[in-house]
Amino acid sequence: MPENNKILFICDDNEISRYLVEQLMIGGGYFVAFKSTAKEGLDVFREGDFDLVIAKPQMSDLSSLELIRELKRTDPDCIIIALLDEHKQEELEYLFSLGIYDFITKPISLEKLFFLVRKGIEMHTLMLANRRLTQGLKENNSALEKQNTLLAKRIEDSTKSLTRLYEDLRSTYMRTIKVLAQAIDARDHYTHSHSESVAKYATIISSEMGLSAKEIETIRQACELHDLGKIGVEDCILTKATSLNEEEWKQIRRHPQIAAQILEPLTFLNDVIDLIRQHHEHFDGSGYPEGRRGADILLGARIIHLADAYEAMRSARSYRKIPLTKEAAVEEIKKHSGTQFDPKVVEAFLKVLDKL
Repeated sequence: MPENNKILFICDDNEISRYLVEQLMIGGGYFVAFKSTAKEGLDVFREGDFDLVIAKPQMSDLSSLELIRELKRTDPDCIIIALLDEHKQEELEYLFSLGIYDFITKPISLEKLFFLVRKGIEMHTLMLANRRLTQGLKENNSALEKQNTLLAKRIEDSTKSLTRLYEDLRSTYMRTIKVLAQAIDARDHYTHSHSESVAKYATIISSEMGLSAKEIETIRQACELHDLGKIGVEDCILTKATSLNEEEWKQIRRHPQIAAQILEPLTFLNDVIDLIRQHHEHFDGSGYPEGRRGADILLGARIIHLADAYEAMRSARSYRKIPLTKEAAVEEIKKHSGTQFDPKVVEAFLKVLDKL
């Protein structure tokens, strides 16, 4: 059941309003404030701290433009789901241009409503978290500022493009998860492009090893999401400048499993999930979380593991301000061939060094 998720419901159709409010409160466990006029709704919205707004755009006392503009003026990150009588493309385009998140039409599908509410609240949480992250670092780090501008643009583009019906929501899932993964990278300015770099290295190595286009795309997607589980790791651990203690290491080692659990409902990502779960396994069985060894580790996961390690060595980190030179990083890879890394993957890596 959701905890502390507040929804504002604005609609002058009392019959449908009572039904939906009851379903959201009793069936969904959400806190819902209901107002039958736009002006009353705006007054409550200005005073409250709402995660999401469900509103009938064309109210008797305010137009769609006035209502949505006032909501956005109060909270630029406001997530709005429009409650419409029927599907009209021209009206939808207008509403999306004003900044709504998505819409639902009569007859109401509770399954779709609960899905949109859940994803909308997750998006709002993500946007708030991103705003807090960027605020403190913006003045001193121009590179992070560019990354956050890109992130905000992607969120905006994703929001405006969510015009398809419930059966076409697979792409919406992927956009949301990828933005979340990028936000996690952005928690530490040392790693703001880490996943992107790992994907680049892993793709080049995979091509050298003769993998198919489909296999390479699966590996690329896994790289983009491989650190998603770090959402469950405290910032003070991720950015710690000294060695981690045993308890802190336990938290770090959980992140592949956490990522797999987050993505598990997305069955179309099963192959990607398996790679993410195994990307910290070592060739000799000393890795985590399951201690797999050799061919029992998926080839894609062995490739991602090497690409991830190489990128980490070649980048500044909180615990190592000066990155290793290319030569030193390569020597580390060679040194651990057969133990931490698959010798065949190391061999392919050494052949494509000039392309990295």
